Amino acid sequence: MVRTVSPRKAAQAMGFSEASIKRWCDQGLLPMSKTAGGHRRLPVSGVVQFLRKNGHPLVRPEILGLPSATGRGETKIGGAAAETGAALANGDEGRVRQIAYDLYLADHSLREVCDNVIAPAFHALGNRWQHGEIEVYQERLGCEITMRLLHELRAVLPPPRDDAPVAIGSTLAGDPYTLPTAMVEASLYESGWQGQSYGIGNPAETLCAAMKEKVPAMFWLSVSCIDELDRFLADYEMLYECAVSRGTALVVGGRALSEDVRRQMRYSAYCDTLRHLSSFAKTLYTPSDHDVDSR
Repeated sequence: MVRTVSPRKAAQAMGFSEASIKRWCDQGLLPMSKTAGGHRRLPVSGVVQFLRKNGHPLVRPEILGLPSATGRGETKIGGAAAETGAALANGDEGRVRQIAYDLYLADHSLREVCDNVIAPAFHALGNRWQHGEIEVYQERLGCEITMRLLHELRAVLPPPRDDAPVAIGSTLAGDPYTLPTAMVEASLYESGWQGQSYGIGNPAETLCAAMKEKVPAMFWLSVSCIDELDRFLADYEMLYECAVSRGTALVVGGRALSEDVRRQMRYSAYCDTLRHLSSFAKTLYTPSDHDVDSR
């Protein structure tokens, strides 16, 4: 459901007069809809995009459902991964949210935050767990915090067009890592696609059934671990043949896909970052009136 606010609430959050907000709505600078009674309602995503585009600070971010300290922290990527990793290890969800929103409002794309902040933060968490510096529950809690954050951030992205192409994806059976496929879903949504993750650990047969029913323009497979290589390759070949038969581009990525493994696979594209995925997605579809970050 799209979150909306009244012009008065938007004015309080942004620090402008209500008259200015209504004027910008009438000029088409701020998206809005009208209730049956003729009252303006502004989508929170539209307010956030207006702030990013114009560089305006937030006065009362909590009105938009954002952390109360949003807009008062770091606006550069450097150092944010270490701060995020420490906050995740401590279970400090508020700090994690603030860092992410500060960077996003400072005009860093969501995929840039995922590639350069969230992914390295979790890599560091994994190293700390392996060295006995943190407990496994801390890593698991960090994953839950980040999943909630991605869900929140998706709500402030411009929605894709109704006729935008569909992309679906998942992990195969034996791969329990939820975060990578969730980040792909959010990144494609940011790029104007109707992206939908089908979660983790799915049998190849059911993913083929999904492709046959949905006929997506793209299918992504996240591969963070491989239990049995021969089984994985057989399942993957089934996915590839299904994708080819439906004219679906099959994109793969993940830390378990070594060069030796990739040599035994066929695919449309291998992407080791979300930036690479976004670049490939643009070769298939670029919405003309959707604000897609070029980074």
